[in-house]
Amino acid sequence: MTEHSPEPELYDSLDGQVALVTGANRGLGRQIAENLHDLGATVFAATRSITHDVPDEWEHLLVDVTQEGEISDAADEIFQSAGRLDVVVNNAGVGGSDTDIVSEPVETIDRTLATNLRGPMLVCKHTVPLLLQTDGGRVVNLSSGMGALGGEQSGSSPAYRVSKTGLNGLTAYLHGEYGDEGLLANSVSPGWVRTEMGGEEADRSVEEGAETPTWLCRFRPGSPAGRFWQDREPIEW
Repeated sequence: MTEHSPEPELYDSLDGQVALVTGANRGLGRQIAENLHDLGATVFAATRSITHDVPDEWEHLLVDVTQEGEISDAADEIFQSAGRLDVVVNNAGVGGSDTDIVSEPVETIDRTLATNLRGPMLVCKHTVPLLLQTDGGRVVNLSSGMGALGGEQSGSSPAYRVSKTGLNGLTAYLHGEYGDEGLLANSVSPGWVRTEMGGEEADRSVEEGAETPTWLCRFRPGSPAGRFWQDREPIEW
């Protein structure tokens, strides 16, 4: 941790806490959900299809993040069944394409922005009121180094890159708007992970990619927020 970023205080256990993880049926989302369950949290696993397999110990929700009605219904169900919400992990997303903006189909642009940016915004729209009812509610947005404005913004995937830059903007907005009310909103780059999206060539396992997002979910009230993290260290937006 740098001198400008104090060491956060962490929950050793999430017993009694409630977490919502989108895209929880596979890859990073499933691993993060599993980690939170192992820490004692009640996990609401949101997936696009009710036929997607999740462990029986988790609460399974049907949530396509492009559908506001499904997000609203999920937030209502969490409140009715659990009465609280402590952690939201915006993990659901789609990957990039091997093309530039001139060649990228409009349909791909629309689908990518709808899933990777509009979706997390709608999830926050419907869950922030619940998060603010607990002390130190957390939002963890799964971003990417490809969205960092300080990085080399070239090499294909225009809609994906812009969607992740926008997701970082959402994190900064949430911090600015609700930080004084105790909300802890952070973005995280998990690195290049061997998931269906990342591919077999990626240099990190799913377990490694899920480490820092899980760590952010353990932040106690007053911990650093409004930042972009990788490997438990803040990085440039």
